[in-house]
Amino acid sequence: MAFDSLQDLVSFLEARGHLARIKEYLSPYLEITEVTDRVVKNRGPALLFERPTDYEFPVLTNIYGSLERMNWIFDTESLDSLGGRFKEFLDLKPPGSFVEKIKLLPKLKELAFALPKLIKDAACQEIVQTKEADLRELPVLTCWPKDGGPFITLPVVITRDPENGRRNAGMYRMQVYDTRTAGMHWHIHKGGATHFRKANERFPVAVALGPDPITTYAATAPLPEDIDEFLLAGFLRQKRVEVVKCVTCDLEVPAEAQFILEGYVVPGETRVEGPFGDHTGFYSPADNYPVFHLTAITRRKNPLYPATIVGMPPMEDAFLGKATERLFLPLIRTQLPEIVDMNLPIEGVFHNLCFVSIDKRYPGHAAKVMHALWGLGQMMFTKIIMVFDREVNVQDAGEVLFYLGANIDPARDLHLAKGPVDALDHASSLPHLGSKLGFDCTRKWPEEGYGREWPELIRMDGEVKGRIDAIWEKLKV
Repeated sequence: MAFDSLQDLVSFLEARGHLARIKEYLSPYLEITEVTDRVVKNRGPALLFERPTDYEFPVLTNIYGSLERMNWIFDTESLDSLGGRFKEFLDLKPPGSFVEKIKLLPKLKELAFALPKLIKDAACQEIVQTKEADLRELPVLTCWPKDGGPFITLPVVITRDPENGRRNAGMYRMQVYDTRTAGMHWHIHKGGATHFRKANERFPVAVALGPDPITTYAATAPLPEDIDEFLLAGFLRQKRVEVVKCVTCDLEVPAEAQFILEGYVVPGETRVEGPFGDHTGFYSPADNYPVFHLTAITRRKNPLYPATIVGMPPMEDAFLGKATERLFLPLIRTQLPEIVDMNLPIEGVFHNLCFVSIDKRYPGHAAKVMHALWGLGQMMFTKIIMVFDREVNVQDAGEVLFYLGANIDPARDLHLAKGPVDALDHASSLPHLGSKLGFDCTRKWPEEGYGREWPELIRMDGEVKGRIDAIWEKLKV
């Protein structure tokens, strides 16, 4: 079952006790953040703030803030199943050349159900504002005390490549400056920024706030450049994403969104954006970014304003990150079939830590895996990779630390590399460029220069365990 709108999701969650309606007047300035932060860290429900102080529209937060809600959104019993779906999707993605299309006609028929569907009358255009459009009418949150201002934190930013027309939908925060302008936080490595760099004139941008929850997720997924996020969303939903043409620019946007912000950015124009309390747990510093100019706001008659809070983990984005981890694992295995499992722990804020277990097959295998991972898409940002033998449960932090301490000799097993780092990495000596560290936490073989016998792990005798299991309840301990 795919949720067509946030209203559908709210009704579903409320019926299952996973939504709390907040009727107190709470300000978008810090107060909504404080309530949301406490609830997220206690694995609490989604929150609907019905009366944000001085604003007309309710604020919805924490819809992704538990594994149970993520499973409901993706209509699955376990996020692990998403990886199989994604691999199937990549096998069916639209071919590039005419010859490829002829060869893959049968597969294209299988993909047709997921293609975005253009419609004329859309919920997101029930109200249209152009000259009177005002960003300050939205209950945009100022999340943390030293933020540079209010930030739109859950935008689906839609652009088209000026050269080939391919769409990109990414999630880039936006600082609201005034009634008609906002910052566009495009990191240099992201798809939207790539499109913008190709522009030599006024560049159209549309921002969808609150489409269906899977389409919002798809905007966060680190997809290859030639894959349309709306197509992925349709595939994961098993239902097309309906889109509608914008009123003031030549872009298509999700028809079921709550709000659409239409506008443009101008090459060469920048403005200071930030600071911002970021998902790293620290404030990212102020810097110059492109300026979004508003030309229209279209919306539903009774919209919900969606927002997420980022900051010291665990936060809601941890569960979005876990979905991406499980979605991409089978794809990574097509390049590195020796990988058994992978964990990007919440405390590592996506790009600081990666724990990997492998089926070790030859000397130096762990080092090969580290460097291969650093060469795969956004895994290039991973600061520390730890590689373990296949029997280690890398989802268990205690087990990871045990084998990390037990199996490494630092002089032998640490591997240093240099390369791109996330734009938000404040520890690197240079912006966007820094060092990486790999730990080979596997058993060492004689062929790797280990001359002694590797000790055996302590295990209890199986028969004894069975006898004690049989009488355990009688022991009453």
